[in-house]
Amino acid sequence: MQFSSGRRILVGNRAAEIAHHSLPRSARGMRTRLLINSRIDVAIACGADGVHLRSDDVAAADARVIFAQVGVSDPAIGVSCHTVQEVSLAEAQGADFAVYGPVFGKRGEKTAATGLTSLRAASRERRAAQHPMPVLALGGVTVANAVDCLKGGAGGIAGIRLFQNGNLVETVAQLRKMEEGLHR
Repeated sequence: MQFSSGRRILVGNRAAEIAHHSLPRSARGMRTRLLINSRIDVAIACGADGVHLRSDDVAAADARVIFAQVGVSDPAIGVSCHTVQEVSLAEAQGADFAVYGPVFGKRGEKTAATGLTSLRAASRERRAAQHPMPVLALGGVTVANAVDCLKGGAGGIAGIRLFQNGNLVETVAQLRKMEEGLHR
């Protein structure tokens, strides 16, 4: 799940056991867009709003071609990135947003944290562009440290545990309140 500036919530499906046809219904009625991780075919089959690609998946531009071939004209396409160079490549290939991290590391995993300095670098040139591609912070992000990510230039917050642990409505409300405080 991802929270981004502009108060948009994106729901990414990682649960392979959920029936594909029930996914769009679970997001309807909310201000959400449903993205399927890595599986363009599943995204198309279930009528999802787009796809969230790994950095080693098909390029965002190629994903757009596949969607267009079946009549989907404006899918949301995000790319997971772990380096500043991957963020630049995702943007050059037409991604709508990048999910960057792990900023603070992942609990229980050996993946090294990219850190706030790297997040700032990944976000800096995007903010300078006329139509910047948002870079969302992921990895060890909590309600407490999310403000550091947004102050560092992130266009939003992405998380799994952040949105699974505790009360989802309360977590989103806290993030929105924090974001409003930044824009005052």
